[in-house]
Amino acid sequence: MATWAQIGFQNSASPLMEQLIFFHDHALLILILITTLVGYFMLSLVTNKFVNRYLLDGQMIEIIWTVLPAVILIILALPSLRLLYLIDETTEPSITLKTVGHQWYWSYEYSDFKDIEFDSYMMPSNDLEKGQFRLLEVDNRVILPYLTQVRLLVTAGDVIHSWTIPSLGIKADAVPGRLNQLNVFFNRPGVFYGQCSEICGANHSFMPITVEAVNPADFLSWVKSF
Repeated sequence: MATWAQIGFQNSASPLMEQLIFFHDHALLILILITTLVGYFMLSLVTNKFVNRYLLDGQMIEIIWTVLPAVILIILALPSLRLLYLIDETTEPSITLKTVGHQWYWSYEYSDFKDIEFDSYMMPSNDLEKGQFRLLEVDNRVILPYLTQVRLLVTAGDVIHSWTIPSLGIKADAVPGRLNQLNVFFNRPGVFYGQCSEICGANHSFMPITVEAVNPADFLSWVKSF
């Protein structure tokens, strides 16, 4: 999860988030090179005492500063388009989880298992145990197996919400009357936190998301406990 004074991304917990971080670093490197080059040109322009009084046009330099930005945009666009298609890629899911946003809590339904559905409310500060996080802990966590393809269906029952977990690279709008589909794949166990990312009313800040990725065998044991 994010910590104080953190300026980078959270540690990735899914292959998709790893690819998003790689693309961010790729784009940032190009931006640093461009900024350095433009800064050098501006500095040399200010400090240079030489003037070419007979320069009317420069075909070569105009070709360079037209073609070079186009090439840079292509270098940025191709990985970006690849990531967009990866986000929407559909696979054969092993488990389907339906998420419904309400004012101001989340409801979950495991469509593959009978009678597994529950509401998830934020835990009040007075009920927190030592080591738990204020405004992020919930009374009923979402339990999912890691190294397993999970299909996530997101919708809402009243207004627009947004189901978001940064460490998974997931952000899906929960729109009333519409189902949005995502693929979730945990590459490691752990507890991952998120929050509603669409302003949905007075208690928008108090409907967190907590997902616990566990061993598939432990997940089946949890299912049998219902």
